[in-house]
Amino acid sequence: MSDTTARREAEKEQENAETESPGERLLGLVPAEQVTAALEAAADFKDKLLRALADMENLRKRTEREVADARSYAITGFARDVLQVADTMHRAFEHIGPELRESTDPSVRGLVEGLDLNERELLKVLEKHGVKMFSPLGEKFDPNFHQAMYEVADGSAAPGTVAQVIQAGYLIGERMLRPALVAVAKAPPKAPAPSANDNSGTDTTA
Repeated sequence: MSDTTARREAEKEQENAETESPGERLLGLVPAEQVTAALEAAADFKDKLLRALADMENLRKRTEREVADARSYAITGFARDVLQVADTMHRAFEHIGPELRESTDPSVRGLVEGLDLNERELLKVLEKHGVKMFSPLGEKFDPNFHQAMYEVADGSAAPGTVAQVIQAGYLIGERMLRPALVAVAKAPPKAPAPSANDNSGTDTTA
């Protein structure tokens, strides 16, 4: 090989070395098996990282939901106790007869109006804290929200619907605090069909 040819090959190798990136030069030195293993490990690490991030996001959402539930339902026990007071006031107001409601005596009228006002204010306070009263008269019976006390034969109501509300129910947020006590309508008994003997006394002669 001449000196000129050798010089040209040396210059070419130098140019190639200058244009190659460090990574390319490193790949040329690392066996292919190690490169493949490193790429697989990197992909596995990325997958685990994405899964960990997803788990952290789910944990954050679950924690926020639990905190919100704790705030909404923290007064559940207290609310149940207050409902007893509300029931007592409601029964007292219902037992006031028409003559007392229409009385012109200022003291009696003041008592009636006071009971009515206190009951309404109590319901407002409960509603302010997420406790709502419901009265399902005429609605289809739902065992998730209603507690059937007895059945009544009521031709004016569809069978399986609430014919009477004995005690109103209450919700706290979206949860049941106390079911409504109801009477469920059933179909009235059918009238007996007329027997053949009913026409036995009819005069059939012309």
